[in-house]
Amino acid sequence: MQCHVRPATSRDAAAISRVVLAALRESNSQDYAPDVIAQVERNFAPEVVTAQLATRRVFVALLGEKIIGTAGLDGDVVRSVFVDPAHQKGGIGRHLMDVIHATAAHAGIVAVRVPSSITAEGFYTALGYQKIRDEFHGAERTIVMEKRL
Repeated sequence: MQCHVRPATSRDAAAISRVVLAALRESNSQDYAPDVIAQVERNFAPEVVTAQLATRRVFVALLGEKIIGTAGLDGDVVRSVFVDPAHQKGGIGRHLMDVIHATAAHAGIVAVRVPSSITAEGFYTALGYQKIRDEFHGAERTIVMEKRL
């Protein structure tokens, strides 16, 4: 069964939260301390996700009816790209990013930036992003990357 991507709705908030928390706990926890993961998790509670849906373009990847990935576009900034750990490394993240890039290009955006986790840096590099700088938010290191469309 192949995944498909569609715009997210407020009804998707709990499932988006579930995917993000699973990815943070299983994948990102290899690169970040537990206190950093706990801090980031607070940004993805269902009610926070619902609020984000009102301010940015958010997409979900589905396998059948199950949400297995998400990605957002906030102006020219890619946000919150996560794939359920059980489905990582299968092209779902790339499919989501293809939709993000097409959405940005259609809006006339010529370059997009992403505040990447350490965990996702290689993923974005493989998609043609280049590192601009590191940012630190307490103990959390974020790699700001950019890609021209």
